[in-house]
Amino acid sequence: MTDSSISNSSKSKDWNHQPALPIQTNPLFNWPPEPRLAFRWFAKNWLALSQVAIQIVLAVVVYLFIFPPLEEMAVLQFGWVFKVWLTNIILLSAFAGSMHFYLYSMRKQGDKLKYDPRDLGKDSGVFTFRNQVHDNMFWTLVSGVSFWTFFQCLVFHAGASGLAPLFEFSSGYWGKLLPLIWFVLLFFLIPLWSSFHFYWVHRFLHWPPLYKIAHALHHRNVNVGPWSGISMHPIEHALYFTNFLIHLVVPSHPVHILFHAYFQTLGAVANHSGFESLVYRDKKQIQLADFFHQLHHRYFECNYGTVEMPWDKWFGSFHDGSEEATTETWQRKKRMYQSQ
Repeated sequence: MTDSSISNSSKSKDWNHQPALPIQTNPLFNWPPEPRLAFRWFAKNWLALSQVAIQIVLAVVVYLFIFPPLEEMAVLQFGWVFKVWLTNIILLSAFAGSMHFYLYSMRKQGDKLKYDPRDLGKDSGVFTFRNQVHDNMFWTLVSGVSFWTFFQCLVFHAGASGLAPLFEFSSGYWGKLLPLIWFVLLFFLIPLWSSFHFYWVHRFLHWPPLYKIAHALHHRNVNVGPWSGISMHPIEHALYFTNFLIHLVVPSHPVHILFHAYFQTLGAVANHSGFESLVYRDKKQIQLADFFHQLHHRYFECNYGTVEMPWDKWFGSFHDGSEEATTETWQRKKRMYQSQ
């Protein structure tokens, strides 16, 4: 029997599935403060099986067993750079490929919790190779992984060669306790920094000249799939991955940098999967894509940021999933295009 919690609770004819509305953002920024809600928000993302928890575990495993030693990265050499690139392309291909295979090729959960009722594009001149999946794979693997690797190697090399601060423990009680607190806290701060950076870069990418040159490529994906996550124009990749440069000034451990990388890439893959959650044996196993960003791909001029920070609420571009918000978004788009 199907669990009612994963039924396709469609509230609009435009969607196959909609979650509970209105959409909520991180209550950490609510005023007056609501610490209990904020704790529940982080507990859901950290204390249960979640994308963030998986990304942290993956970062630790890759650092301990796969990545080159930090000392080796002090000198720029093809060998270790190639190893970083190869690790990245294997991880992303495995993650996006297996998710696409499960959700779209084998259709293991059918349309349960799938937002958009349409199939991914085929035989369309909109896409490179006339195929949405092939288009997304090309831009992701050729451009996306290359820029990801470049910025990641830049940060690792800077840290290893002493050009950027690295996290380290000191001697004594406080020398161990305070860095430990910072080590843990940074895992919470990275998603917030990522949200801040993404909002402003994303708004810049919607500036009409830059949108036409670069960001329009990502927005070919009105209906998204796992390979859409970092399917972008090289100009957009160059801007998107400047997110990593925070580690040139903020003391970070290599595990933090790896977690940041997986949050930016594997997290984007999941958040473009087109499904709210992964379902197995009629139960939600792990949260995938939020409706917040799905709305951005449908309506373009709304929800430029993420649910981690309420930038869209503060600047009047928030779409909470309601029909009223859709009307407001269309009216705002009309005003924007008339003023151009």
